[in-house]
Amino acid sequence: MKNLSKYNSWALVTGASDGIGKDFATQLAKEGFSLYLVARGTEKLERVQNELKSKFGVQVRISAQDISKTKSVESLLEETKDIQFGIIVLSAGFGSGGAFESLPLDNELNMIDLNCRSVVQMSNAFIQKAVGKSNLGLIVFGSLLGFQGVPWSSTYAATKAFVQSFAEGLYGEYKGKGIDVLSVAPGPVATGFGGRASLKMGMSQSPEGIAKEALSALGKTDTIRPGFLSKFLGYSLATAPRKIRSMILKQIMASMINNGKK
Repeated sequence: MKNLSKYNSWALVTGASDGIGKDFATQLAKEGFSLYLVARGTEKLERVQNELKSKFGVQVRISAQDISKTKSVESLLEETKDIQFGIIVLSAGFGSGGAFESLPLDNELNMIDLNCRSVVQMSNAFIQKAVGKSNLGLIVFGSLLGFQGVPWSSTYAATKAFVQSFAEGLYGEYKGKGIDVLSVAPGPVATGFGGRASLKMGMSQSPEGIAKEALSALGKTDTIRPGFLSKFLGYSLATAPRKIRSMILKQIMASMINNGKK
């Protein structure tokens, strides 16, 4: 992709062991980037590392970190202090579904830490390192659920609303200064997300191809809805008043929770 040539050849991807994160790692390797991959589990990361090195012949480093923890992010930043990254993909995140009072509070707070706090912490560090010195592409992850409140997934939807607003603000703040910020806002995606959230993902898109679409859009806009499903659902709901969108998604979430036996 010609639009990627302005970025340094190192890319960092969180949540890289499967799903959307792995799709980004694969696409970036295909484009010739050296990779620094982050996820919680060493075994899965090593499989991805070996696969990408073998297939694309690129340099791949890995770091098993739980970046919902401030100290783990600090450790990661220390590990990578000598690397000037051109692209940062912050795809690590998770959700939950069910009646709010029934959800474990520690899990909800951990979700906020991972989906929001770690994104701000890492974005701040890498933007500080790049501003005025080198081009940077920063990719974060919103969601179809982040454009309105969503019953049965209130905390998750709120975290994605935060990320969406955060990305839009940074996009405007750094536009024309060599730092490109993009929010990727997918609909349901067939990854491990549903299992961790105890949701039955009946209608979902493959994570494959999301990275290619996002990387093609980097530097051109502040938000994309990747894939047909996210575009169809997103734009179908976009014309409805916010309260109506919430009501519609409440019904969708209720069916996903019931099917997931939550």
